[in-house]
Amino acid sequence: MDLSEQLKKLFPDHQPLEEEKEETLPHELFLQKEPMICKYEKRKGKPTTIISGYEGEDEDFKILAKEIKSKLAVGGTFKDGEIIIQGDYRDRIMKLLQDKGFKTKRVGG
Repeated sequence: MDLSEQLKKLFPDHQPLEEEKEETLPHELFLQKEPMICKYEKRKGKPTTIISGYEGEDEDFKILAKEIKSKLAVGGTFKDGEIIIQGDYRDRIMKLLQDKGFKTKRVGG
């Protein structure tokens, strides 16, 4: 016997409320006219890719950082208005950003 059936037997006059589903719109990232800078650096002897130059909200940039990290399956962080990705992934990151509609500029090496 199902729980809802048991409740109907206990409270025959009760009408269950229909759940309201909130429609969530996908979050739109701010697309800027200036290109984002994608550069390569070595920090403590290890290669890192740094993305900077985003003019939108920090929350949007954090969402973008999380998406990049998950798509590339790499570690990284968002710090001081920059996304720092572990490893040299400039080409793949630039392709991802361009697919989203961002302009990118490759700097260094």
